[in-house]
Amino acid sequence: MKSSKTAFMLLGVFFLIVTCLLGWIAFTTGSKPTLMFYTFISMSIMSFCMAHLYPQFIQKDERMRLIRQKAILASFFAMLLYLMVFTTITQFGLVSLPSVDLFQIFTASMISTAFISMVVYSKVY
Repeated sequence: MKSSKTAFMLLGVFFLIVTCLLGWIAFTTGSKPTLMFYTFISMSIMSFCMAHLYPQFIQKDERMRLIRQKAILASFFAMLLYLMVFTTITQFGLVSLPSVDLFQIFTASMISTAFISMVVYSKVY
């Protein structure tokens, strides 16, 4: 059990280092971050959240089922909010981003929201 938590922490640190390197490269060159940047941020968040949640996830009890249900519900409403915001941004031309960039940001936001909401609900319940 301890080794899996350590593995998730090491993966989180690895993804965080890659994210920092990609961000630093984008900052020093004066360009926008690559599409991988958003994916690595969400993967880092997911790994750290899984390291925190792993001891609780191996228990198949009512509490973990409730946490998963609440997190899925919160992620669904967050997805609706993200879609409304991205649609508004695209429709009114507030930000000139290609749809591929918006899709990557949306995907990274959804992954992050799902796992962060699980951590929050594990603290509440």
